[in-house]
Amino acid sequence: MAKVKVLVEGYAREVNRIEHASSTVTLIQENDKNIIVDPGMDRKKLLEALKKEGLSPKDINVVLLTHMHLDHILLAGIFENAEVYDSSEIYSFNGTIEPSYQEIPYSKIEFISTPGHDEFHTSFSVDTDEGKVVIASDLFWWKDNQEQKTDRESLLNLEDPYVKDKDALMESRKKVLEIADIIIPGHGKMFKVEK
Repeated sequence: MAKVKVLVEGYAREVNRIEHASSTVTLIQENDKNIIVDPGMDRKKLLEALKKEGLSPKDINVVLLTHMHLDHILLAGIFENAEVYDSSEIYSFNGTIEPSYQEIPYSKIEFISTPGHDEFHTSFSVDTDEGKVVIASDLFWWKDNQEQKTDRESLLNLEDPYVKDKDALMESRKKVLEIADIIIPGHGKMFKVEK
């Protein structure tokens, strides 16, 4: 069974008119492989978190990207031994791009199309001993000064100032809430889904 751990809790705040943001960084360990979801852009926090796990960037086999916003993907390049997956392709540091068919050969991670925040937004579902964990990224996210309400109505109506398609976002949120036991948001604390 896969293990999932939040390495860096995502944050988003403004200080003196400067935005400070980096996505939640998640580590999935499955079949002796190390997989990072959304490496973010806070290099210091990421490297410290990896070190606490006894890992370095060279130990990462795969980087999964939920969408192409820089606060989620800026650090993908530090994992030189990894293949980098987005919603449809695999990028390698030898200059190749190939179709991913939305699967990792040695993993049971499920790719879930969850457009709305971004047209190509993808969430990832992982079966764990604690239940089904969905790394939903910016389907759900909060600024640091917002109260993180996790009841169904609040989650469905959570404002997203960067939304590209409100109807698609609503449908994606409903889909994830139906299947997830635990959700890891793009910015904010991991939470259990009320059933």
